[in-house]
Amino acid sequence: MKYFLMKIFVLGAVAALASSFSHAGDVHLRLAVTTSTENSGMLDYLVPLFEEETGISVDTIAAGTGKALKLGENGDVDVVLVHAPAAEEAFVAAGFGINRRAVMYNDFLVVGPRNDPAGLMELKNVKEAFTVLGHGEFPFVSRGDDSGTHRKEKKLWGSAGVKSFGRWYLETGQGMATTLRVADEKRAYCLVDRATYLALRRKIVLEVCFEGGQELLNSYGVIAVNPGRHRHVKYREAMRLIEWMTSPAGQKSISEFKIEGKRVFHPVALASRSITLVQ
Repeated sequence: MKYFLMKIFVLGAVAALASSFSHAGDVHLRLAVTTSTENSGMLDYLVPLFEEETGISVDTIAAGTGKALKLGENGDVDVVLVHAPAAEEAFVAAGFGINRRAVMYNDFLVVGPRNDPAGLMELKNVKEAFTVLGHGEFPFVSRGDDSGTHRKEKKLWGSAGVKSFGRWYLETGQGMATTLRVADEKRAYCLVDRATYLALRRKIVLEVCFEGGQELLNSYGVIAVNPGRHRHVKYREAMRLIEWMTSPAGQKSISEFKIEGKRVFHPVALASRSITLVQ
């Protein structure tokens, strides 16, 4: 009888230990990200590295920055990775997020028809480029979805003094990849992040018509949803992701992601100098 009870105890302990191991990878972290990180293939590369190292599964929801922050505000995700610094700071200031960290950057491009009817390739600054596009009413396709890209675009129109938009201006209300394809079909101009453009370049005919300058800098930040607002969020796991992305290993992984041999995201968490564009 003693042997039988001992056998049951040992089997139970083994089962409990096995259960603990099986559930170690059953923790699912909900991450809201921008469509640019998904469209570029960055997430497919980066997330498995984090999962393998930590045993934490990551469920991603790709949306524009505005929608991603709203998911965080409502407690529908645990952590957000977005690219609109002013909106990120407001999100934290309102108490919806904590521990915001800069992660990486790339840049925006203005792409358009190969013959560049607006003559953007001859211009020297982005303000002049958007002035020509707006006042010349050249066909332009916008995301129109309150994403980080859309917010940047609106800021550029504002700096160019363009306040009215007619039939030449089309909003898709969709992500970056879809918007870029629509612009390609219509042979229109479009503001796009470099990573998404490079990922889709072989499938479209639009070419880079304007690039460069600090005004087209595209910075990404990662923020944990505040557990003080939503007690159910997985704060510890969110911080594991943030710590990993900003660690030497995570930053190295970001720098090693390339499209057609070109690095498209530049890590900044470990940088001690100011951000400058690297083509």
